[in-house]
Amino acid sequence: MFRRRRRADAEPGHGPGTGQDDPELYGDPDDPDELDGLDDDEDEGHGEATAGGPGGQQDSGSGPWDGASDYPERDRIDFGSLLVPMYDGIEIEVKVAEGVGVWITVRRGDSSIELMAFAAPKTSGLWDEVRQEFAEEVAKAGGDSQEAQGPFGAELRARLHPGGEGRRGQPEPVRFLGVDGPRWFLRGMIRGPAATRPELAKPFEELFADVVVVRGDHPAPPGDLLEIRLPQDAQEALEEELAKEEKGAAYPDPFERGPEITETR
Repeated sequence: MFRRRRRADAEPGHGPGTGQDDPELYGDPDDPDELDGLDDDEDEGHGEATAGGPGGQQDSGSGPWDGASDYPERDRIDFGSLLVPMYDGIEIEVKVAEGVGVWITVRRGDSSIELMAFAAPKTSGLWDEVRQEFAEEVAKAGGDSQEAQGPFGAELRARLHPGGEGRRGQPEPVRFLGVDGPRWFLRGMIRGPAATRPELAKPFEELFADVVVVRGDHPAPPGDLLEIRLPQDAQEALEEELAKEEKGAAYPDPFERGPEITETR
């Protein structure tokens, strides 16, 4: 299902989340040396992917996986920079927001996890700084947050007010996950009941650990969102939907479902 959000001021957790574009601190993204150094000596891991390091470092024996190294064979949808596993009873959505970009949302029941991958420096990660920036964004929006240790190391657990600052309503629990890989950073945001119930969170944690990030060899500034490319059939469905919108339909048919990529077994 393709949902388009036209507002540029996305809620906390959807912005780029990094200001790390200083070459003195993070290296020059156009330096060819920045394209070297992917670890060719990583061990092949075929067990269940679980925790990374204490600060969210990607572990060669567990996921999330680096597309340039060995990773377990699964049924995955190829979105270019992200290979997203297909599990029983999930629905995958591609979302677009002006001023933010494109990301993937995986739904299961009343909960979801949102996936975004970013370029990162070869010699340092982004998650420590991004986590701090998220905490500041949450506070500015009138919410609260605290760090905790999860299956991928440090994470941020927050409560957000629906609609952002100035809106009333029951605070929504959210978990921000982050893993630093070789020249990439993957972050996930768990929403809904799974944000506070471990038994509901487990399928999303397993899925997050089974995502493959395809960084590519192209130079990119740290913090740049890696490109999401739709599969051919999904691209055609999206183009058809956009063409309908451009015709000026004021009121969409409430009984007509939009294009979807769905897996229900």
